[in-house]
Amino acid sequence: MNRQIAGWIAHRWAKWVTLVVSLIFIAVMAILGFKLTSIQENDIGSWLPGDAESTQVINKSEAFSDPNSAPAVVLYVRDSGITPADLAKAKADAAAFADVKLVDKDVVGPIPSKDGKALQVIPTITMDEDGWDKLPDAVKDIRKVAEKDSNGLDVKIAGPAALGADQAKAFAGIDGILLFSALGVVVILLLLTYRSPVLWLIPLLCGVASVLTAQGFVYLLAKGFGLTVNGQSAAILSILTLGAGIDYALLLVARYREELRHYSDRHEAMAHALHRAGPAIIASGATVIIGLLCLMFAQMNSTSSLGPVTAAGIVMALLMMMVLLPALLVIFGRWVFWPFIPHFGDPERNESGIWGRVGRGISKKPRFVWIVTAMILGGFSLGIFQLDANGMSNADSFTKTQPSITADKELAKHFDGGAGSPVAVITKADHADAVKTAFASVDGIDPASVEVKGTGKGVAYLEGTLTSAPDSTQAFDTVDRVRDAVHKVPGADALVGGNTAVNKDVQSASAADNKLIIPIVLVAVFLILALLLRALTAPLILLGTVVLSFGAALGIGALVFRHVFDFAGADSSFPLFAFVFLVALGIDYNIFLMTRVREESLRHGTRRGALIGLGATGGVITSAGLVLAGTFAALGSIPIVFLAELGFTVAVGVLLDTIIVRSVLVTALNLDIGRHIWWPSKLAHKEDVPVSPAGDDVIKSPVGA
Repeated sequence: MNRQIAGWIAHRWAKWVTLVVSLIFIAVMAILGFKLTSIQENDIGSWLPGDAESTQVINKSEAFSDPNSAPAVVLYVRDSGITPADLAKAKADAAAFADVKLVDKDVVGPIPSKDGKALQVIPTITMDEDGWDKLPDAVKDIRKVAEKDSNGLDVKIAGPAALGADQAKAFAGIDGILLFSALGVVVILLLLTYRSPVLWLIPLLCGVASVLTAQGFVYLLAKGFGLTVNGQSAAILSILTLGAGIDYALLLVARYREELRHYSDRHEAMAHALHRAGPAIIASGATVIIGLLCLMFAQMNSTSSLGPVTAAGIVMALLMMMVLLPALLVIFGRWVFWPFIPHFGDPERNESGIWGRVGRGISKKPRFVWIVTAMILGGFSLGIFQLDANGMSNADSFTKTQPSITADKELAKHFDGGAGSPVAVITKADHADAVKTAFASVDGIDPASVEVKGTGKGVAYLEGTLTSAPDSTQAFDTVDRVRDAVHKVPGADALVGGNTAVNKDVQSASAADNKLIIPIVLVAVFLILALLLRALTAPLILLGTVVLSFGAALGIGALVFRHVFDFAGADSSFPLFAFVFLVALGIDYNIFLMTRVREESLRHGTRRGALIGLGATGGVITSAGLVLAGTFAALGSIPIVFLAELGFTVAVGVLLDTIIVRSVLVTALNLDIGRHIWWPSKLAHKEDVPVSPAGDDVIKSPVGA
């Protein structure tokens, strides 16, 4: 960071101006941030790629089928057989459902099952501007009507509306349970890190301010530029912003504590801390931002929008930690570090602490250390072969059994598996009969269910019922067969959609995104590292270590998901999300380490600089990793398998990065390769100073300065 800018942020009177302006900014952005939930788009169209066939069906079928509507299947079951009184109740309920708020007047049913043991009534819920947030209440109102005077009938609510209601209730914990869980973890770790009853409050307040301003910033982007925000991206925004912000705070506070030993004036100490640590923190944040923005190349709307949403969070985290945090620290003074107050003239402990001792231990046999470490991480990576990231059924997407899932299983016992979730076809109106014939002939479609639901503006809308569960592999295969059949009708321009087709298109788009974005992220991160470190060898090595760490984390995760948590698989977008977060955040810690190593290498040579850099940054980077891992682990409090798997994998990966990769693998490589790691810069020609594993050369003089 420019020395003049750093001096102004920590200036004796400018700090008060900074504080007042920051508080006003936080207040305004927080007010806007409270509105973020109201503009979330959780309908299926907001997740899909715009050119997917199922998306085109959604857009073209609006005149026949409201994309904001979701059918609820009310299932009545009596194992001894449906009675006339049961049928009369179902008919009365169908009339009563039409009076429920948000339910359409046209209620279908009752429809008897072939086995005579069940009835189904299908009311359709049309969501208003609040979207799926109203689904739980609407489903609850339908359930009240259906369960009243049931007289032994087993009543369950299935179908897309019931599933959406369960999902909405699961995501409802994002603004409360998730954030409070993450804050609880952060508070505990900050107390353990600082061992001070006061100091932890300042980074925590700045972290909360980062989340509030990030939510407000994202709200402005959504309102002004049409950025799509959904429940998933809102959850990740809060966690990532809080975790990354606290990380940046820990790094700045650590450097400030160092400088307080060198300068008697705390304002001057903060100016030097910002000047020294600021560039590394900003470069790390910029790396994460650029890595996240690479997600904009994704086909999936939900993935492409996640990039700018989370990047906005990192921007606000950097702003709060590089402006508000320094002002607060100099305002409160040295006493906030009590009982471990750093005084002017206190000795440095960079190489005499635990990480200094770890570094000297590695220096005895650095090549042996990095080879063994790489082999162990590579062994963990083999667990990837246990990962099934081909999507999950609705039942498998929750960590706990949901009412809608239980209802769907019961529905499948008495009716065709696709009841309530039809396959939709849009075609030219004058080809409707030919398309209907082709549609009905497909294996996996109930031919009696295929019918033209409406025509208008030269197009016809058809629906047909699947004979298998709509989220099953058999249903996906049926969609492929339907597409093959109707596409062959000459001149019909038929398109196939519906919930099953949507899920299939999501998996296909996610697989394509993995192949496209992962190489883009790697290239972008390499270029940033090359510019920052002014070398080519070091960036390649660092990138390789982070990819190895990602592989190990994914392998460990896959084994735990299958053999411990008993998850059925993973979402098709999971590997990409895990990769982007782990590579961006893993490089973060390597940047913190290697910029300090480079700074010290200019004075002491690379091998000595590697030990000093590890000793100086080891403790704070480990603390930062624990905080970030803890915040991501909080995603497990949401009963969604995707978020639980993402939180676990990122947490494991971050711990591997901070404890193993950064402290052991990278340090061993620095010590083994020496000055050549900076090739082709001038630093690659600076002779190394021999390192004594016994530790008797602990920063006695700036050799080679």
